[in-house]
Amino acid sequence: MLEQIVAAQKDYFSKKKTLPYAARMNALNALEKSILKHHNEIYEALWQDLNKSETEAFMTEVSMVLTELKYVKRHLKRWMSEEVVSTPFAHFPSKSFIVSEPFGTVLIISPWNYPFMLSIDPLIGALCAGNTAVIKPSSYSPATSDVIEKIISDAFDSEYVTVVRLKQGQNDLLLEQNFDFIFFTGSVNVGKKIMKQASYNLTPVVLELGGKNPCVIDDTADIKIAADRIAFGKFLNAGQTCVAPDYILIDNKVKDSFMSQIKSSITKMYGENPVENKDYPKIINEKHFFRLKDLLENENVCVGGQYDEKTNKIAPAVIDGVSEDSPLMQNEIFGPLLPVITYDSISQAKEFILNRDKPLAFYLFTTDRKREKEFLQEIPFGGGCINDTIIHVASSNLGFGGVGTSGMGKYHGRESFRVFSNHKGVIKKALWPDIPVRYQPYTPFKRKLLKFILK
Repeated sequence: MLEQIVAAQKDYFSKKKTLPYAARMNALNALEKSILKHHNEIYEALWQDLNKSETEAFMTEVSMVLTELKYVKRHLKRWMSEEVVSTPFAHFPSKSFIVSEPFGTVLIISPWNYPFMLSIDPLIGALCAGNTAVIKPSSYSPATSDVIEKIISDAFDSEYVTVVRLKQGQNDLLLEQNFDFIFFTGSVNVGKKIMKQASYNLTPVVLELGGKNPCVIDDTADIKIAADRIAFGKFLNAGQTCVAPDYILIDNKVKDSFMSQIKSSITKMYGENPVENKDYPKIINEKHFFRLKDLLENENVCVGGQYDEKTNKIAPAVIDGVSEDSPLMQNEIFGPLLPVITYDSISQAKEFILNRDKPLAFYLFTTDRKREKEFLQEIPFGGGCINDTIIHVASSNLGFGGVGTSGMGKYHGRESFRVFSNHKGVIKKALWPDIPVRYQPYTPFKRKLLKFILK
């Protein structure tokens, strides 16, 4: 079955039907039309899978996809044009340019936390670059996977774009197929397995992973703004966001003020008992619910942390006095638990971050421009914000992706076109004059001339 799907897509691609600008625009328009047709079903599915309210689902999933579609369609013709670059004097007279071509048949493996957006955003990149695509959505978000399958089948023939549904743990069957490119969003451990499997066919991959994203609050920060924006970014989707702040590093001098303010921010946003808030998302399943519940044990939870096993909801929890060897600090939390760690000097905060894996995101709250510059120059990370959290992922003008253990490759906007394309460097040489200096025999005169030309 899988072999037939991939073979059909490769055959379709070989007929060059996906290459023209008109074909790519038709595909993007068909996708947009189908999304709009099924938008109410998308909201209902996200409610079933994650208890996302329509407002949150629109803000974090549907609107981001529609905005990306609009941006890509506006710029696609220019991206597809030959990119002329300068030519070294040694190659005169000639023209140098870059031609972008699609990889072919690509595999997109998407996660459950933003199941609609993280399936369709990569697909937009694959289509605008001229590829065919197989989408494998998460089995943890079945209602959204149903809608994605419906949207894709309404918009495309299966040899162009199709959805495959596999059970948990069956990714190996899919990865055994000879795809031309693999785009994966998910955990570090699964990302390692996918990269290993892809190596057998030397298939290029993009890995959008995660990590422990630090959020630094210094002694010059606006504490109220910091608390509000951290509460928004951390507890959106009940903390099940790969770019959510994973832990706070805060100057000792402002910690008490922040702890008081973050409690007010959480209450203002989610109410006195967030687990009873109908618009507050749930943890995706029992496995992750109990994993997070276990992380709360033996910790100093000073704000929130209530939970309801019947609904898989855990209230935003702020944990004080967290040690470096706490279970909370060993892996990405991926839930509404926020550890707070204090520092006495900026150098101490930098060292804490640099002693860990490179994060997918980094956030700094400060009004000190010099300190801002220092962190941007000295701390490696995929992307981030100054005086805010997570909003960088919502810009089509900014490439999004990780570095090191938080991933490889970037997408969004033009970076989506680039990452799903092979970029061929070409020199077009004039037929005349054909200066014979490079041809043997190499006389003393030619050697002198070459040194002059190539210096």
